[in-house]
Amino acid sequence: MIYLDNAATTMRKPQEVIDAVVTAMGSMGNAGRGVNDASLSASRIIYDTREKICRMVNGTDPRQVVLTCNSTESLNIAIRGLLNPGDHVITTMLEHNSVLRPLYDLETKGTGLTIVKSDRKGNFDIEDIKNAVRPETKMIVCTNGSNLTGNYVDPRPIGEFARERGILFVVDASQTAGVFPIDVQEMKIDVLCFTGHKGLLGPQGTGGMYVREGVTIRPLKAGGTGVQTYSKSQPVQMPTALEAGTLNGHGIAGLHAALGYLEEHGIDTVCAREQELMRRFYEGVRDIENVTVYGDFSGKERCAIVTLNIGDYDSSEVSDALLTEYGISTRSGGHCAPLMHEALGTVEQGAVRFSFSHYNTDEEVDAAIWAVRELARDEE
Repeated sequence: MIYLDNAATTMRKPQEVIDAVVTAMGSMGNAGRGVNDASLSASRIIYDTREKICRMVNGTDPRQVVLTCNSTESLNIAIRGLLNPGDHVITTMLEHNSVLRPLYDLETKGTGLTIVKSDRKGNFDIEDIKNAVRPETKMIVCTNGSNLTGNYVDPRPIGEFARERGILFVVDASQTAGVFPIDVQEMKIDVLCFTGHKGLLGPQGTGGMYVREGVTIRPLKAGGTGVQTYSKSQPVQMPTALEAGTLNGHGIAGLHAALGYLEEHGIDTVCAREQELMRRFYEGVRDIENVTVYGDFSGKERCAIVTLNIGDYDSSEVSDALLTEYGISTRSGGHCAPLMHEALGTVEQGAVRFSFSHYNTDEEVDAAIWAVRELARDEE
């Protein structure tokens, strides 16, 4: 199988990651729940993972790195833990349901919500964000990269504006962490949410968030922490405040190894290879008759995603044909990005997403181009 669904999860992991998970499953204790060697070893790996993430995003303190199950959990913690009835929040049509559904829920409970519109290329205007600000605006939350079009969103101008106005800035880095450089200080990001199983090349069930010092988030969960057992309330110290229950130590051991792999090979090197593969595919399919490609390819920076449709074929039919006839794995349908499909005019048809990893080869990309050309010829 040619796997081109890396925006959903990177299926091929570094061998170091696999080895780390297997080793942890046979040796790791429960971090923070004892003074035996197995527990202390788990605590060290988990803390070192925080340090690696903190360095990667240029944070100020590893204790501000909270480890979660995925971006969805991180975003729910941030959104639900910072917004109150009467507050106002601004977001965009580019967002994943991990952002939209918590916001819709809070809207029913009295939080004001403004969603900035996107154009047909999947871009929005920052001036629309600025014009949407109200006296009660507390948060701007947006993606760093669209999981549907692959368009990259530069956080810097939004972060600078938000900081000037005293508005919290929450960024969804699901598609960019591990691929693009992220500097939470330079970009003025208050809360950065990410997942471990995509660009970070870690196991599923891992993720996290970096919370700027001085930002206090209400816990989404309360429970065991290994400290302050006799307190009736969740500890307030970070990261314990937001990490109730046993962490996914086995998965975090794999994430730790993945971060080491990225440090050794370089995020810039990984990104450059993915960009090369993405551009090769785009150039190969962009002018094929009956093929419509979505998104903005004019800029230098974009996620390694190319989303398209062939004629009037339902996207699921195309994706199924790619798999059954050509052995190519893609993603079709709505991609958990309903508003982006509204902007693109693809609500009924959906779209077929090809997403690339640095592990993919030129030959695999060329095979995918040939398959799209053949399916488009059948549509004629």
